Amino acid sequence: MADVSSPALDGMYPVGQRPALGPYLVEAWRRRRFAMTLAGHRLIGGLLQNRLGILWLVLRPLSLALIYGTMFSFVLSDAARPSGYAQYIIVGICIFEFFAQSISGGAKSITSNSKLVQSLGFPRILLPISIVIEETMKMIPVIALTFIILFVFGEPPAWSWLLLFPLVAVMAVFNLGCALIAARMSVWARDVQQLIPIMNRVLLYATGIFFDVDGALADHPLLLNIVHVIPTYGFVGVARDVLIDSYSAPAIAWVLAPAWAIVTIAVGVIFFWRAEARYGVVE
Repeated sequence: MADVSSPALDGMYPVGQRPALGPYLVEAWRRRRFAMTLAGHRLIGGLLQNRLGILWLVLRPLSLALIYGTMFSFVLSDAARPSGYAQYIIVGICIFEFFAQSISGGAKSITSNSKLVQSLGFPRILLPISIVIEETMKMIPVIALTFIILFVFGEPPAWSWLLLFPLVAVMAVFNLGCALIAARMSVWARDVQQLIPIMNRVLLYATGIFFDVDGALADHPLLLNIVHVIPTYGFVGVARDVLIDSYSAPAIAWVLAPAWAIVTIAVGVIFFWRAEARYGVVE
């Protein structure tokens, strides 16, 4: 009688077991198309539910920029209001939303797919990965919108604009690390999903999306130094630097942005993998 291959031999493993990290990552890479397909189907399904479809990908950041920009333009002092305010806000909103949506979706990636993780033995890391892939896909029309708005408001197109694409790629790595951490913590306590919007709101203001942090905190050097090491501040600052002619990000932002990505993805992968056996019993 022919031997019946085990799930492990077919690249799968029993639900509730954790393979070694090396084989786990190899198997995740081998099944990368699953994550890409899942992301694509979820993106298309979400767009088809709305009459305006893909337009919502650009209407959301545009409406947020319009609302917040109008509100803050009346209350900001000259020191806290940067030149090219419209460009400043739209770039900040688009980049920050990429992070906020990635970590929010990542936190729910395991708990919202409980039937899938309970029935099949596959690398669960693919679920948070699919979330970040989906959010990265959404950035394509958002980037196009950003370029158009910058041009309309008088920003001369420059070769430096192309640096936004590798920046988004590096930020996607950072977002994935955060999503992995949030996904595991959410399995441990779903209350985390309620805390993430609060954290995102704090970061929204701490990152200086609507005002010039350097000008507002010029008299508070300690607070300013703390803000400079916030990951989202670094990514938003670099994006503004390469897109807005009148803006220059602190030099430390160019160093800390990729550094945060490397550290976060390393911590996130290991942190998520160590609880792999628990995901099969999530309720």
